[in-house]
Amino acid sequence: METYILAIDAGTTSSRAILFDHSGQAIATSQHEFQQYFPQPGWVEHDAEEIWTTQLKAIREVIATANISPEQIHALGITNQRETTVIWDRKTGKPIHKAIVWQDRRTADYCSELEQQGHTPVIQEKTGLLLDAYFSGTKIRWILQQNPEWEQAARAGDLAFGTIDSWLIWNLTAGKQHLTDVSNASRTMLFNIHDLSWDDALLELLEIPAPLLPEVVSNSEVIGGTAAELLGVSIPIAGIAGDQQAALFGQMCVAPGAVKNTYGTGCFCMMNTGETPVQSQNRLLTTIAWQLDDKVHYALEGSIFIAGALIQWLRDQLQMIEASADVEALAQTVESSDGVTFLSGLSGLGAPHWAPHAQGSIFGISRGTQKGHIARAALEAIAIRSLEIIKAMQKDAQTQFKDLKVDGGATANGLLMQIQADLLGVPVIRPTTTETTALGAAFFAGLATGYWNSVEELEELWEAEHTFGPQENQDLQQALRLWEKRLQALLQIEV
Repeated sequence: METYILAIDAGTTSSRAILFDHSGQAIATSQHEFQQYFPQPGWVEHDAEEIWTTQLKAIREVIATANISPEQIHALGITNQRETTVIWDRKTGKPIHKAIVWQDRRTADYCSELEQQGHTPVIQEKTGLLLDAYFSGTKIRWILQQNPEWEQAARAGDLAFGTIDSWLIWNLTAGKQHLTDVSNASRTMLFNIHDLSWDDALLELLEIPAPLLPEVVSNSEVIGGTAAELLGVSIPIAGIAGDQQAALFGQMCVAPGAVKNTYGTGCFCMMNTGETPVQSQNRLLTTIAWQLDDKVHYALEGSIFIAGALIQWLRDQLQMIEASADVEALAQTVESSDGVTFLSGLSGLGAPHWAPHAQGSIFGISRGTQKGHIARAALEAIAIRSLEIIKAMQKDAQTQFKDLKVDGGATANGLLMQIQADLLGVPVIRPTTTETTALGAAFFAGLATGYWNSVEELEELWEAEHTFGPQENQDLQQALRLWEKRLQALLQIEV
């Protein structure tokens, strides 16, 4: 009887379940979107219970679609949107507040206060992170401050905090397991990435009670099994990783210096730096990539908050396109962006600017501006922001990389990938399996249970589907010059 690895990919806009076979091929996929809540400008929330119900629905559906028995699932791996913060009651299993999403900026002013008090250096030294509302720590504090009883309950150990991986594991195990992995823990701004433990001084600084926090495990180990009543059989949960770390592993960027960029709701570029953490001098993040067999690999990361979300905005708010995939054809109705620049700060600007109050702007509009110019400028914005990250990354790591491995939904956009190659001046490589985030989670789970025997065996499964070679493009170089000039003007505007 053939067996498979089930990967849960708990994203920012949808819950997905994917079955992989022994060759690393996805044989079935199920996906269900869930609602996004925007209670105030700059605030983004999810209903954690809806995330769980859509995730369970996707799991059951993918098993039915593949026409297999749950007994054929060898192990389960989980990958998730990181930093998104859920706090729930341990007794009822119910969240006390909507989940605060990684994109949410409500704690930006508090982060500015901490920065003015001089806490940035110690936070960066211990966690590898910059002081920003992006991370979970200040989100936890904000939720607890909404009700004095919640703070007391947290100190008494009656509440549990988790990123989405922890929330799903709690539900998958019927409340038996409250844990996270080192990669997700490293994104909370509470975890010391050098000694691999929650940091008491940071907990005290942010007034976060230790009893709230989950146990921290490695990325590839059996941590328990799913409750039998969910699927009729208990399936080992054996892999956990934050989405970008999972994508780095799924792309087999296992050697120091290897780089991948994921084009999803946001853009996330990562470079493996090996077993030595590299502290950024260029406002990037130092983070844990993964822990395998007691060895920890670190990475440099640059986060772009708005990438695919920019195309969704053109679709949903401006109704310029019916489906996100239509943006490529619209952008190809013109030969260039014709002086239009789309500065994509719809949720502030992440690395390397870290301007939380920056707003989105479209420059260079004239009476001759068409929809196609704005669509192409949006694609250029995604690629230019990635270029900014990669330039900073090369300076930090003091290395010149040879190519860029890419994944995520927007890599299906050939025009975007060509723009990226032209800007970088190196080949952009799209793999045969673009589901590399879920594949990474599957790889971690399969390694832990012996489904695959070694990282070397996994490397043999990775294949390139298409390589975009760089070309000379004068229009694009002009667009880049305009971007740099107009970005400086935007950053000087008081919001």
